[in-house]
Amino acid sequence: MNVLELKNYMEDLVMQQMDAVIAANHGVCTCEQCRHDIAAMALTILPARYVVTPRGETYTRIKALEQQFSVDIMMALTEGINTVKKYPHHKETGV
Repeated sequence: MNVLELKNYMEDLVMQQMDAVIAANHGVCTCEQCRHDIAAMALTILPARYVVTPRGETYTRIKALEQQFSVDIMMALTEGINTVKKYPHHKETGV
């Protein structure tokens, strides 16, 4: 029996690129709260890409999306970073 999974591939792509985009932007807090806020903001901007697949096939399809959305993801993450830098939701910094 195949177990089906509903997956937003855009979420995986955002998380894969987050460290590189944060590293390219100086002064970004890297605490868990800020990282999640940045990802949430980026995912709000980006189109969702939901797919229903049997488990194990998720990473086969994700590779097809990486090139197409790479620039859009970097721009959305940068926008999220700029907003979180101005309005962090934490008291301590992880910079």
